[in-house]
Amino acid sequence: MTKSFAAMREPTYFILAALQGEPLHGYAIVKRAQELSGGRVRLTTGTLYAALDRLTGEEMVRVAEEAVVNGRARRTYELTEHGLAALHEEAARMAAAVRVVRDRSVGARVATAWTVPA
Repeated sequence: MTKSFAAMREPTYFILAALQGEPLHGYAIVKRAQELSGGRVRLTTGTLYAALDRLTGEEMVRVAEEAVVNGRARRTYELTEHGLAALHEEAARMAAAVRVVRDRSVGARVATAWTVPA
């Protein structure tokens, strides 16, 4: 039996999506999440690192590498299999929600087109 995940907030979804292709450091995650969301998700540093700490605790992401760059610690994060499964489940949940709206919209247009005027 596969584990079912709770619905995600949009920033979490785009943080995981940003990490889907390759490990990234914090600033790159911020930029990729903003790009993938069409500018809707604009993560602050505090929000990003709080989310990364939570997602690390939930074993959805892990620290791939730690290095000191210009005297500052830089962590690179990567998506885990657990995180990828959660991301895919959320994408499927959203796709099902889209189908509900699209199917109802198509049905409404068809019903309207066949309505006989009084």
